[in-house]
Amino acid sequence: MLRVGLTGGLGSGKSTVAEILRALGAEVIEADELGRALMEPGQPVYAEIVRVFGPEVVAPDGRLNRKRLAEMVFRDGRGGDRLGELNAIVHPAVISAQRRWMDHIFAGNPSAVAVVESALIFEVERDARARGESETVLSDWRRRLDRIIVVTAPDELKIARYAARVSPTEAGRKAGVLGDRSSSLGWKAAEADARHRMARQIPDAAKAARADYILENAGDKSALRAQVEALWQRLQAESNKLTADESLE
Repeated sequence: MLRVGLTGGLGSGKSTVAEILRALGAEVIEADELGRALMEPGQPVYAEIVRVFGPEVVAPDGRLNRKRLAEMVFRDGRGGDRLGELNAIVHPAVISAQRRWMDHIFAGNPSAVAVVESALIFEVERDARARGESETVLSDWRRRLDRIIVVTAPDELKIARYAARVSPTEAGRKAGVLGDRSSSLGWKAAEADARHRMARQIPDAAKAARADYILENAGDKSALRAQVEALWQRLQAESNKLTADESLE
């Protein structure tokens, strides 16, 4: 059995790597997907977010107004305080859900490779230590993961990928390139948002220094796939060597 964390900064391509690993036979779960489920009405996480951030984060349909919550977290001028508050609510619940998922996977297949795709593995650890935690699964990723894969990419490429994903239209992007300001606001706002978010993330170099495996994603999909396929062979071999007692030691 092998518990693997797959991480990388915004726009690094970690989701692409996750898709390849899933196709090769890995069990994969997305931290963002878990977080979204836990933030639905009726969940304790939802109730705590509303308590902490106020009723203005509730949309007319009763669900969270994610746009307003993001504005409060990233743009309301209180530095990292609001983001830290949100993460302190969401991350412990997400990690508990990850553990339950892994237990279920390994109960059915003791030699499985279980991959958690998460942008914030190192940031969760950093923030927990900033809160004074030292001996928890939040403050030390080694307590819940056997290996870490970091996906890296040049910053400008990461920004372009993020903007392409969230900008309203491809036409808007092209208009921005051509200088039509009225049509390019979405693209430029996305670029600014990307830079703001990246500033709160640990740089690739610092993550790579602590990683077990590094995948470089400079834009060549075939080259990335080749790296992932080679890594998958190593992960399988390591999983076959580890027993439940040896995992996480």
